[in-house]
Amino acid sequence: MAKVIEVDPEGLRSWIGSAKRTLTIESEAMARLIQALDGPLGRAFGEAIRLIKQGSGRVIMTGMGKSGHIARKIAATLASTGTPSFFVHPAEASHGDLGMIGRDDIIIMISNSGETAELRAVLDYAKRFQVKMIGLTSRADSTLSHHADVALCLPDCREACPIGMAPTTSTMLQLAIGDALALALLEDRGFNAAQFKTFHPGGLLGAALTHVKDFMHKASQLPLVAPTTPMAEALVTMTQKSFGCLGVVDGESGELIGIFTDGDLRRHMSRDLIDLTVSDVMTRTPRTIVSDTLASEALEILNSTKITSLFVVDDKNRPVGLVHVHDLLRHGVQ
Repeated sequence: MAKVIEVDPEGLRSWIGSAKRTLTIESEAMARLIQALDGPLGRAFGEAIRLIKQGSGRVIMTGMGKSGHIARKIAATLASTGTPSFFVHPAEASHGDLGMIGRDDIIIMISNSGETAELRAVLDYAKRFQVKMIGLTSRADSTLSHHADVALCLPDCREACPIGMAPTTSTMLQLAIGDALALALLEDRGFNAAQFKTFHPGGLLGAALTHVKDFMHKASQLPLVAPTTPMAEALVTMTQKSFGCLGVVDGESGELIGIFTDGDLRRHMSRDLIDLTVSDVMTRTPRTIVSDTLASEALEILNSTKITSLFVVDDKNRPVGLVHVHDLLRHGVQ
């Protein structure tokens, strides 16, 4: 059984006060970073994008300590958004991992001070073999800034750490500019959701990026009837198909012209319902989707319109499939 810890109100206020001070310092630094993009940092950012676009290799991220952790995350973001990238540990680089860096690659080296000793081997290798390098640092007068082909110099902001030692604000800014690089490259190449799914096939994200065509019901499974079908016959079809709805198709064109649902059945329940035809009680111009609709978008439509099924139609409005809310939930779409 978990131990219950009593929280002193005064202690809680102190903790919250500390959190607010940290977030205030970091938000102020973020505002300065945004402003800096209107100056030299913005021009350097553009040069970095140009350098990466022109390169035929991969983006090699490297950094030591906390900057190394940020470099790993940026490499993962770049790779998942269409820019091939991986992390090389600078300490391992001088023990053989320099061989992982090709001459067509682009190195992004992160060092807050720009003087991190462990980066020397990678820096010397880049200069020796003329590998293009982008430096990400907070010091414009550093060794890294002087030797980099492009220097992304972040604004000098105080760390949120009250003793000014633990990298906090500086690593947040490094991560932010890394995200900005990755997303600028994504937007520039027109990277879309379908491509994104290729790199994220698993988990909830993969499920949300699935298209309805991947699991919609098709062909003989579809509950379709003609508008002249007697309701007695239509209700049998509706029960057999078990989707809680019927699609009404034109006999000549095959176009979907209406839908009849469990809700319509309740609204039209009367003694003479059996004597009517489907066209007498159907809802005209039903909501539909196409087969390339993302599963997450289909679920949003179902939730917002408070319906349980959607017919999937082709470019001539002919039904080619049906997706039920249970199908989406079963595949993990949220």
